Parts: sequence; C-alpha cells; structure tokens
Amino acid sequence: MSTLIIDDEPLARLMIERLLLPRTEFEIIGQCGTGKDAVNMINQFKPDLIFLDIKLKDMTGFDVLEAISINSPIVIFATAFDTYSLKAYDYFAFDYLLKPFNEDRFYKSLNKVIETFKSKDTDFLQHKIQSLLDYIQPKEQKNNLLKKTIPVPLKNKTTFIESDKIIYITASNSYIEIFTNDKKYLLRNSMSNIMIELLDSNFCRIHRSTIINIEYIKELIHSNFGEIDVRMKDMKQFRISRSYKKEFLTKIGVRK
Repeated sequence: MSTLIIDDEPLARLMIERLLLPRTEFEIIGQCGTGKDAVNMINQFKPDLIFLDIKLKDMTGFDVLEAISINSPIVIFATAFDTYSLKAYDYFAFDYLLKPFNEDRFYKSLNKVIETFKSKDTDFLQHKIQSLLDYIQPKEQKNNLLKKTIPVPLKNKTTFIESDKIIYITASNSYIEIFTNDKKYLLRNSMSNIMIELLDSNFCRIHRSTIINIEYIKELIHSNFGEIDVRMKDMKQFRISRSYKKEFLTKIGVRK
C-alpha cells in the first residue's frame, strides 16, 4: 500500500516511518509537514493510505481533505488532544492515533487498514470521511471565531491574554512562558498543545522550545554557516532550528 506521512513535527514523522519500515505491506512514497505540500502530494501520488496530523502549521487536516481533488485515501488521523473530536473520530473516522501512541496501538491500526484495503469497501470509507468533515468543520469554524484569548490561572483568578498581544512563547521545563509587551505569564502546558490552541496563523514554531508571533519580527540575521536568527521588536533574539527553518521561511514569504 502506497503511504504518505503528513505531520508538522519531524520527530513524529520519523517515528511513524520507523514503525512502518518492518511492515513490507506498506511503501512510504513521501513525507511532508505542511497542508499545502500535503494537498499537492496527495493529488500527485494518489496514495492508498495517509497518516494525517490534525493540526498542521498552515491548515488543519480537515482542510487538507476538503482541498484534495481525488477521492480520499484511507486516513489515519493523528492528534495530540482534541476532546470534542475524539468522539467524532470513534463514530465517523476510519481510525485515529492519540499522541503519544505506543507500538501496539499503531500496529493495531495497521492491521485494520489491511483488512479494509482487502475488502475494497471504498464507498463506505468515502461516506465516513465526508460525514466526519460535515460534523467537524462547523465546530472548527466556530472555535476559530471564539478562541481569541488564552486563559492563564493566577492564584485565585484567571487572566485572559489576547492572542494578538503575545510576542513569543518559550518552553520552561513542564511550563511555558508567554511574553507580551508588558508582562510574562507562566502556564503549565506544552509547546505542542499551545500551538493547537493558538488558532491565529501569525504564530510559528521556530524551535522545539520557541514559538513566535511573526507580526512582531524586526529582522532576520544570517550567519556564514547557513544559520538564521530572528530578532523581535523588543530586541529579543532567537535561533531558528534546522528542522523548522523551511516551514518558517515559507510562512513569512522569504526564499532561502
């Protein structure tokens, strides 16, 4: 079965690839980390199976399925958390992997793929995918309108930070530090989870421990070794890691 791996986390793609390699029934024909690349690759290669991250940097996995011009392949969704959707996946989707998943859960999903592929019940799968999109998309659109703030508990109260006021976010052990123009907030959360909560497309992850709001970029600084730093308007400077550099440059419209 021809297989595409679509996930914006390089380590997640590597893990899926590692788990797939011993299974000779599957041939990995490509990998990508953005929705735009995913749509192009699905249309071009017409895979039998895709592993599809729910939250990509430039669009959702649902947007990808809406945008492709071919019948949907078998889809295994991957999600870090998405509480309201999990029930929908159970009902509508072929299968989903809740990150972090273990090998047993992964191979159980693969065995289910093989059984379905042999049965060639593609009309049934198409119906399930379309039903899922019909169910999910209105909620996604509603959340995009409502989710403009990030709640931060502070002692006996909760402060709501407007997302467009956030300049950057950094990792601090099991916490994250959220920086605005006038204050720093400490929140118990992970970088992956906060990226899902930040529906604003202005946010971009540039390092495993750094998320920035591209509206607050002052300049890029290039070294002689191909490395790039980003300097924010408050003069704070961050290194852009190699694994995030391509997606970052694409997002801000800068060619390498």
